[in-house]
Amino acid sequence: MHAPITIPERLVKEAVKKGLDIEASAVDPAKTLNTDPSAEARLELAEKSLGEAEEYLAKGDVVQASEKLYKAVEECVKALAEKLGAKQAEEARRRGRWDTWLLGMAATDLARTLGEDRVRLAWKDAYDVHVWGFHEAKYRVEDVEAALPLARWLLDYAAKIVKAEVSNRDT
Repeated sequence: MHAPITIPERLVKEAVKKGLDIEASAVDPAKTLNTDPSAEARLELAEKSLGEAEEYLAKGDVVQASEKLYKAVEECVKALAEKLGAKQAEEARRRGRWDTWLLGMAATDLARTLGEDRVRLAWKDAYDVHVWGFHEAKYRVEDVEAALPLARWLLDYAAKIVKAEVSNRDT
């Protein structure tokens, strides 16, 4: 494992001004290096993002908590879709990016494939929080907190699926 990379704050601020998501670029080499990220890397980012969401909620920062919760669920859906070969993952590769409509359709299809509707519900909660907590800044702490248990469940569930797939591949 490599040592963490520190990016100068000035560069981070400039990237934010330009609308760049440094973490997404680092974990999504499909955009930057033209290779596929691993589901495991996506889940690591999801874990980090969900932890940050909880930290922001503890501070009362609903806007940032909302965005981090959404990011965690987004990465879980991508990891599952890519690991299980969902048609939306192929479309994202073809287009060179994921769009929210692809993520929504992937969540619906994954829920059906896995027989677990909570995958779809976690996506719906996260998207709701993303719109009303982050973009519109209308939600309260308790509105975002209500989405945490399902987001945490999805992260744990996705990790089990990915781990099972990795174990099956290795045997």
